[in-house]
Amino acid sequence: MSTKHILQAWQGIDTSDGAGVKLRRVLGANSDMRLDPYLMLDHFSSDEPNDYLAGFPAHPHRGFETVTYIVDGHMQHKDHLGNQGDLKAGGVQWMLAGKGIIHEEMPQQENGLLRGFQIWLNLPAAEKMQDAYYKDIPASAMPWQKLNELAQIKLIAGQVMDGQLQPLANKTTAPIIADLALEGKALLQLQLPTSHPALLYVFEGSVELDGQVLQAGFAAELSQEETTLVLSSPTGARVLMIAGKPINEPIAQYGPFVMNTQAEIKQAIHDYNTGQLTK
Repeated sequence: MSTKHILQAWQGIDTSDGAGVKLRRVLGANSDMRLDPYLMLDHFSSDEPNDYLAGFPAHPHRGFETVTYIVDGHMQHKDHLGNQGDLKAGGVQWMLAGKGIIHEEMPQQENGLLRGFQIWLNLPAAEKMQDAYYKDIPASAMPWQKLNELAQIKLIAGQVMDGQLQPLANKTTAPIIADLALEGKALLQLQLPTSHPALLYVFEGSVELDGQVLQAGFAAELSQEETTLVLSSPTGARVLMIAGKPINEPIAQYGPFVMNTQAEIKQAIHDYNTGQLTK
């Protein structure tokens, strides 16, 4: 069995985004902190209302996809296309910004725990200027599935073993996104494509991988050539796993716009300022 090992591990960076939502940025703090095709991974988690109530008011995007996974709590999505959706615990919002979208994500609770993730998934140049679309996937469409007596998987996108498939993986980047839940003394083995760089982010408990212990708040990039992920947890853990097929194209980014050249970024800014971004 050829097993994956850790290439590098790091702790997420505490920051804020939107109108002041406190979060931990795991990928995307700078251009060196990306994992092609993933541009950004944010983890938000707080039971203090002042950390999240201001939410993410209306803002634009162009050139990539966003995946928002709500672990606990309730947020609402609205966009310029007239879409409106409720993101509740265990649900996912998949939004393709394409040539342009203006949307907002606002908490629908005044107290309690709001916890989840936002992932930015890049698009290849040939797909960046397609029409925007939005899809809500309720928790019931992504049930927890048993991997063994002490480990379960909630598969958001992709396929990791026979019989487990989420069709949102039918994309050029073939993303795999999963929430892994391990009980104490669990041992887990998963097969991942060698074509896909992969990352693990521990958000509860701790896990052991490749002889190293990763505590909550830490991420690890995994080796690509090996196929099998062997993960254990002495005390129990929750782990977000992301993997995808690299695009291998230049990236030009200015805030919410992700294109291939600076000229395209200037055009995106111009289009937004003149009301043409979404036309």
